[in-house]
Amino acid sequence: MYAQLRETADELAGVLWREHTVYRERGGGVVIRGEHVRRWISLAPTGGKDRALLRAGRILDGGTTAPARTEVVVDLTAGTAELAAVCRGLLADVAAVAETAPGPSRAGRPGKQEKPGRAARAARPGRRPRRERHTGPGSWFVLLCVAGVLGAWLYSLFGGYPY
Repeated sequence: MYAQLRETADELAGVLWREHTVYRERGGGVVIRGEHVRRWISLAPTGGKDRALLRAGRILDGGTTAPARTEVVVDLTAGTAELAAVCRGLLADVAAVAETAPGPSRAGRPGKQEKPGRAARAARPGRRPRRERHTGPGSWFVLLCVAGVLGAWLYSLFGGYPY
């Protein structure tokens, strides 16, 4: 399956971008990176014959990849032109999401006012907001146990002897 994915990825990369890098990922899939457009495409096996999971995402400022924004299952027996059209659609979705999403990639654009100091970090969806208190009851219990053990050890060293 990897050979078929690699061959398909090489063909897609040549159609989509002049400058690209194709490499194997840990899960047995293939990644196509377009550094100049700051996007990536991944082809991963789905378990079905001649089918692959096609995902697309952004490349962040440090060169790391952001999680996939869009994904679709494709038939690898379709021609390169059809797969390239699907890839272009996914890349357009990724670009649209990147344009609307606030973040460091939008900073410095004309018309954007930057405030001095550190920007507030947006909360992730589905997560509770962080509480200000960092030391929870479990941490206090552990600290009290450590203090008790240390006190008992010091008492056994110095408490039993008259001076």
